Amino acid sequence: MLIHNDTIVALATANGVGAIAVIRISGPEAIAIASTVFKGKNLIDVPTHTVHFGLIHRNGEPIDEVVATIFKSPKSYTGDDIVEISCHGSSFIVKKIMQLLIAGGARYARAGEFTLRAFLNGKIDLAQAEAVADMIAVDSEASHIAAIAQMRGGFSQDIINLRQELLNFASLIELELDFSEEDVEFADRKKLTDLVTSIKRSVDALIKSFDLGNVIKNGVPTVIVGKPNAGKSTLLNALLKEDKAMVSEIAGTTRDFIEDEISIEGVNFRFVDTAGLRETIDKLEHMGIERTRQKMKQASLIIYLFDVNTTSENELIEAIDEIKLLSIPYLIVGNKIDTTSKKIHAFRNFDGIIYISAAHNAGLEALRTKLLEAINYASFKTGNTIVTNMRHFESLSNTTTSLHKVLLAIEQKTASDFLAQDIRQALYFLGEITGEITNDDLLGNIFSKFCIGK
Repeated sequence: MLIHNDTIVALATANGVGAIAVIRISGPEAIAIASTVFKGKNLIDVPTHTVHFGLIHRNGEPIDEVVATIFKSPKSYTGDDIVEISCHGSSFIVKKIMQLLIAGGARYARAGEFTLRAFLNGKIDLAQAEAVADMIAVDSEASHIAAIAQMRGGFSQDIINLRQELLNFASLIELELDFSEEDVEFADRKKLTDLVTSIKRSVDALIKSFDLGNVIKNGVPTVIVGKPNAGKSTLLNALLKEDKAMVSEIAGTTRDFIEDEISIEGVNFRFVDTAGLRETIDKLEHMGIERTRQKMKQASLIIYLFDVNTTSENELIEAIDEIKLLSIPYLIVGNKIDTTSKKIHAFRNFDGIIYISAAHNAGLEALRTKLLEAINYASFKTGNTIVTNMRHFESLSNTTTSLHKVLLAIEQKTASDFLAQDIRQALYFLGEITGEITNDDLLGNIFSKFCIGK
C-alpha cells in the first residue's frame, strides 16, 4: 500500500454513461505516458496548470477528442505529476483510453491511492485525507460544512497546537532523564499541571462534541412514539409536507415502520413513525409494538406524542418514566390543541412540553427549533471544532486517559521516567489523528474505504 513511486491511473468520475468522463494519471511518468497517446501540443513541454485540446490515438487511429489538464510536481493534489484527461463519457471510450495508458506503463490505482499519495507526499495530513472521503459522501449542508472545515485543516491545527504545547514540556522532562543522577527538575511541576489540565480540558471538549458530530455526519434517527391515534402519522406527514403515512381514526392503523428524512437547517433527521404503544390482544399489532420499543432503543432522539384531550397526567408520567430508562434525549409533544376541550394548564407540572396541532401545522416551527436544541446544534453554528470521525474520537479518548495519568503522576511525585512515559503516550495518541504517528495497517484500513480514482 505504501509503494508510491510508480504511475497510477483510474477513472475519477462515476462509472456509467455521461456527457464526459475524467481519467486521472499520477506519478513520475504520468506526463510521459499521456504524451505517447495524445496528439496535440507536447505535454512534456507545456507549463503546469494548463489545459490542452487534442486527440487520443492508438498508432495513429483516433479514439476520441479530449482535453488534457497538466499539474506538475509538486504543485498538484498528490504532489506528483498529474494528467487529467476529459473525454466523452462512453464506457467503451473510457475503457480504450485506460487500456492505452496501462499499456504505456501506468498501473490501475487502488481505492484511495491518489489521496494516500497526497498524504505520503505531505500535501495533507491524515485527518484532512479522511475529510476528503467525508466530502464525497456529504448529503446535507451541515455535514458539508463540517467536512470542508476539516479538509481545510481547522481540526488538524487544533490538534497540532495541543500536541506542540505538550511536546515543549515533554522535552524538558526528557532532559531530566539525562541528568537523573543529579536529581534535578527542569520542568516546573506547577506549570506542567496547569498546562496538562488546560490541554485535557480542550481534549474533553472535542470528545464531547462527537455526539453532535456523529449526528451531523450520519443524520439523527428520530422515533415518533405515543399511544394509538395520538397523531403520529399526521405529524410525520406534516413534517415531511406530504402524505407519506396513512392517517385513520381507527386505532392501531400503523403496524410497521414508516421512515423518511428531512433537513432542518442543514441537519438530516430520519423520522420513524411507529406502531402505537398500548396493550393489545392482536398478535400483529403486538409485534409492531415490540418492534417500536426496539426502535426506541436504537434512536438518537425520541418524540413522545400525546393527545392533550385524552391523556391523563398519570399516563404521561408513566410514558416519560419509561423513556427516561433508555437514557436517550427526548421531547414531549402535546398534539391536537385545536380540538382540545381540556385546558393545557392541566399539564403545568411538566416542563418543556411542546404544544402543536399536526393536522393544522400549528407549533411545528417551535418543534423544529426544539429538535435542533436537542442535538446542541447551536455549538456547531458558532464555528466550534466538531469531531465527526470515530477514529479521532477513540484517539482523543485515549489521549485524555493518558493526560489523567500524567496529572496523577505529578500529584504523587512520580519519578521523571514514569512521568515521561505517560506524556509520550498522550503525544502518541494525538499524533495518530494527524498521521504524525501511523502504521501501514492503519493507512490501509483508512484508504481502502475510499472510492477508486480518489
